[in-house]
Amino acid sequence: MARQLSGLGGCTHPVRLDGHRTEYEVNQTTGEIGRALNHLDSTALPAGNLLVRCNNRRSTRCTACAETYRRDTYHLITAGLRGGKDTPEQVATHPRVFATFTAPNFGPVHNRPSSGRACRCGTRHDVTDSALGTPLAPETHDYEAAVLWNAHAGALWRRLSIYLRREVAKRGGLTQRAFRDHARISFAKVAEYQKRGAVHFHAVIRLDGPEGGDTSPPPWAAAELLTHAIRAATTAARVNGPQIDGRAHTFTFGRQLDVRRSAPPTSTAARS
Repeated sequence: MARQLSGLGGCTHPVRLDGHRTEYEVNQTTGEIGRALNHLDSTALPAGNLLVRCNNRRSTRCTACAETYRRDTYHLITAGLRGGKDTPEQVATHPRVFATFTAPNFGPVHNRPSSGRACRCGTRHDVTDSALGTPLAPETHDYEAAVLWNAHAGALWRRLSIYLRREVAKRGGLTQRAFRDHARISFAKVAEYQKRGAVHFHAVIRLDGPEGGDTSPPPWAAAELLTHAIRAATTAARVNGPQIDGRAHTFTFGRQLDVRRSAPPTSTAARS
């Protein structure tokens, strides 16, 4: 039992599997299956099941698995910024930006303005205030559009990625077909919920050569060009949604778009 628990890495909601598994010896020349080498039956285990990690990314569901995912994500993005873990170090010289894409406005909510001023309700909310993110005018808040936007956020991101390649190619004086022979756009993104419950994306977006990080981008590739292309693609990207009670929905990103040049982290240690 202790061996099973140690393999869970602190997971508090492990998945319980029933069944059995048998490994056989296989002749590498003929492919003939020989004697059994190992057999595992879940009913013979102390817990009566085979316990495996839940791998949930949400800390509210499993703190241990969420922390493992957070650390893995950090190292993956770090490698994409400066190399390492099978990524060449030359990617550190490639043009890249850090961008944040938000949802549109569905109605005013209680917030904490970065200027330090009070919320529109007149209160300076504490960071732990449960009112943060809730509508200022619940009777007029567009809950329907907010829910549907979250459901279509993934499709909207895919549309953005298509338009971004078109915009970069255009600014490089290339057709979309020719672009793939000169450059490639690589990115790592994370989706999070804002206090108001709307999904927003953080992404590190990088310009590489035609074979990815192993090749240098063309001379015209620059962070400024990438920034302008992202802004144009974000404005153009839209996805048509369902029609509900005679109301047609179309989904776009919000006007709050933040694009900054990205520098590589100074340490490989996972940050808290």
